[in-house]
Amino acid sequence: MLNQDKLESFAAELHEALRNQKMIEPLTDREPEITIEDAYTISSILLQKRIEIDGEKLIGKKIGVTSRTVQNMLGVHQPDFGYLTDAMVIDESEVLSLTEKMIQPKAEGEIAFVLKEDLVGPGITASDVIRATDFVVPCFEIVDSRVKDWKIKIQDTVADNASCGYFILGNKGVDPSSVDLSTCGMVVELNGEVISTGAGAAALGTSPVSCVVWLANTLGKFGVSLKAGEVILSGSLVPLQDVKPGDYMSVSIGGLGRTSVRFS
Repeated sequence: MLNQDKLESFAAELHEALRNQKMIEPLTDREPEITIEDAYTISSILLQKRIEIDGEKLIGKKIGVTSRTVQNMLGVHQPDFGYLTDAMVIDESEVLSLTEKMIQPKAEGEIAFVLKEDLVGPGITASDVIRATDFVVPCFEIVDSRVKDWKIKIQDTVADNASCGYFILGNKGVDPSSVDLSTCGMVVELNGEVISTGAGAAALGTSPVSCVVWLANTLGKFGVSLKAGEVILSGSLVPLQDVKPGDYMSVSIGGLGRTSVRFS
């Protein structure tokens, strides 16, 4: 376990990197003994800096590294979670400036859950998640890593707020009980061409609902709940896609609709 000074130092370094679009060397290279618990503490301190210094508000949470494809791409073989703030939201009508806001972005298609009731683990089931969800909606998450060249281990991405960047939600929500979230198909297009397809079952091998169950129960062990009104990003169903200025991406999900994002 790292001491408090080291935890604070790493959080400050990540915060500076986030604000100044800088890359840092992997934490795991400099402190090989860093634990996942250390990394989550760093992530929590980083969140507090964003709230207290930058004036951001916590609006939800994200689950990352849920599909086997993404796990293999990153060499990270278990889920993680991070925090969503109001500064991360991009409207479909906006153009996301990669040069002004990001370092080494990648886009992924997901299903987002918007809650109408709290979920307090442990002991949360799939049925609990469905009952507590107001609606589900197609989503793009544009992930980014402050760690140089995406050379990350699980501790690096956790400390870096699960490599959060920005996210875009579709404008029409769907009752989660009206669609089979295990079998629903996803199609992602880049500049008008299909680049990947996936299905709900890619999420932890079962369903995006299982990801929210995992999150609620994982956080519940630390006395943290998922709150009514929060947005929960359930994890990618398709491979991560590098993006560059001028790109246009869309994601369509069977029974849920579509959303899109344009980059400059």
